[in-house]
This record gives sequence, structure tokens and C-alpha cells, in this order.
Amino acid sequence: MRVLVVEDERMLAEAIAEWLRDEAHAVDLAHDGVAALERLAVNDYDVVVLDRDLPAVHGDEVCRQLVDGGSAPRVLMLTAAAEVTDRVEGLGLGADDYLTKPFAFPELAARVLALGRRARPAAPPVLRRAGISLDQARRRVFRDGRYVPLARKEFAVLAELLRADGAVVSAEVLLEKVWDEHADPFTGAVRLTILKLRRKLGEPPVIETVKGAGYRIP
Repeated sequence: MRVLVVEDERMLAEAIAEWLRDEAHAVDLAHDGVAALERLAVNDYDVVVLDRDLPAVHGDEVCRQLVDGGSAPRVLMLTAAAEVTDRVEGLGLGADDYLTKPFAFPELAARVLALGRRARPAAPPVLRRAGISLDQARRRVFRDGRYVPLARKEFAVLAELLRADGAVVSAEVLLEKVWDEHADPFTGAVRLTILKLRRKLGEPPVIETVKGAGYRIP
């Protein structure tokens, strides 16, 4: 999934991003409300992890603009305020979930994954197709009962192909969903990752190349 982390504490922001990247998500960072709104205007995110107390533009206003604009991302709001009234107020602004600081990184990752499944047409926790099963929460892949160890990008690309349910997924969409904003649009990363996936998944091949369109698992 594509995730935007908006947090003015830079060390915490980097720690959250690194944890989510280890979970095979593509993560961009913003350290104030202005930068967050700029990225939201040009990138398509599944989930926004949003600190409430932001400089420049407050997190409440960022959330309000997302909701008013009919934007698709789900919002996980972070705050040091632990009172029930604070949580209610944050959810009332349109946030989908609320997590108080300090928090456990595994819990944050689990909440991001749950919100991501709601940000698009509902998908089961375990994706299955063509003899492949992909457990999103445990990050495990099996083909015909054989465990398939995958790198982070390989896992994320395979998840996007399985979520498409047989439809073609373009290289551009894969680049947008799996890599972050610093990815070179002319890079061969998608093609290379597909080649590695095919080799690891073994025979017979399951990932088809649709010339001029992209890739699919029929």
C-alpha cells in the first residue's frame, strides 16, 4: 500500500516509516501540514498516518480538508492527548482511527493494514489465486503449499496483482502503489521485480505480461 506519514518529530517519523517499509508498504514523509497537503494533492495514498499537533497547518485542518475534498485515503490520527473527549473530537473530524502516543509499532502497523483494506474494495486478509496464497498480516506466501520467501517489494507487487482479481495492473500503477515518491518513473524496477517474482514462484508461470498494458495473474 501507499502510506503518507505526517509527523513533525523527525526521528519518530523516520521510525514509523522504516517499520511500515519493513511491512512492504511504500511510505512518503511530511513534517508539517503544508507539506502534507502538497503531497496529498499529487499522490494517491491508501492511508495517512497523521499527527494531530502539526506546525504550519494543524492536523485537524489537514484531516478536515481531506474529508471535505472527498479524498480516498483512510486517516489514522496520532496524538499525545489520551482523554476520551480528545479521541471523540478527532474521530468527529473524519479520522477513521485514533492512536495515542506512546504506542507500540506492531499495533500501528496492524491498524494501518486494517485501514488499507477499507481504502479500496474489501479484500480478505489472505489473498488466493492460481494456487498462490498471500497472508497480508503475517507476510507469508505459499504456492501449492510450498513456502515462497519474498523480499518486501516482491511481496507488495504480488499483493497488488492478487488484489486485482485477474485484471491487468499497469507498471505505472505498480510503481505508484509499491514505490515511494522518489521512484524514477523510467526505472526498470517493476520489470526486474516481476522477473524475480516469476523465478521464485516457479513453474508453471502464473504472472502474464499483457503487451502494452501491464501484468496480471489470470
